[in-house]
Order: sequence, then C-alpha cells, then structure tokens
Amino acid sequence: MQSFNSSTQAKENIRRSNLSVLNIFKRDYEYYGGVPTINIYLLRLLFSLMFLFVTYDSWSHIFNHRGPWDNANAAAWCMWGSYSVISIIGVIRPLKMLPIVLFEIIYKVAWLAIVAYPLWMRNELAGSPAEGMTRVFVWVVFPIVAMPWRYFFRTYILGKKTA
Repeated sequence: MQSFNSSTQAKENIRRSNLSVLNIFKRDYEYYGGVPTINIYLLRLLFSLMFLFVTYDSWSHIFNHRGPWDNANAAAWCMWGSYSVISIIGVIRPLKMLPIVLFEIIYKVAWLAIVAYPLWMRNELAGSPAEGMTRVFVWVVFPIVAMPWRYFFRTYILGKKTA
C-alpha cells in the first residue's frame, strides 16, 4: 500500500512541477533549441500583434487607395501588407521567423535615431508628423526583449545546429 501512495505522490509532484510558473523561464532543448519558453510565448504574442495591427492598417490602406500611387509609397504599403501575412508564419513557427524580428528592430531603432531623436533634441517632435510614428516605434523594446539573442546568434550568424 505504501508503494502505491509513494508512486501516486511522485506522479503528483511531477504534475505540480510541470505546472509551475517558473517553468516558462526554463530552456526547452527538446522543442525550441534551448530557447526559454517565455521567449516563445513573447514571440508568438509579438507576431499575433503584428498580424492584428499591421494587417488592418496596411490592407485597408491598399484596398481603399484612390488615384495613382507614388512608387515609393506603394512599395512601402505593399511591404507592410506582405509583412503582415508573413507574421502568421511567425505565430506557428516563431524561431524560423527571427530574421523578421531583427528586421523590425533594426528599422525601428534606425528611424528613431535618425528621425525622432533629432526632432526631440530640438523640441520639435511634439506636434510634428513624426510624433505618431514615434509613439508606435518606441514599443521596439518589446521585440528586443522577446528576441532570443543567444539562439539567434548561434543559429543564424554562426550557423550551428541546435541540440
């Protein structure tokens, strides 16, 4: 009878340890190449938000546009539209789409440094056309935190296979 209780208790302890909140911070080598589960959740949230917000803005602008397009403006809106469609893949396979996250980080940080920061330094950002975009782009902190940098460097820069 005691072995049954100890066996049941051991199974219960394993079940409890699997449900621990701290498990989301552990590295998952079996499914995610050593990336902590929290990063996977954050990446999926990031790609979901990209899909929800960018899809509506880009495709509604593309479909509702009237008149001839400016070449650069049309290219930008089409890139945003494709970016939103690609984000669906990121929800399903977040680690495969890390180059898209890096692209997002680079262009937002570059724009903030080149456009928003000089305007802010001259006290000209408030009320300028760049103010709204700055408000959106300062959220670049989220993809920076969500990005599993060690995995990205090991996989995409060094080209090493994950365990």
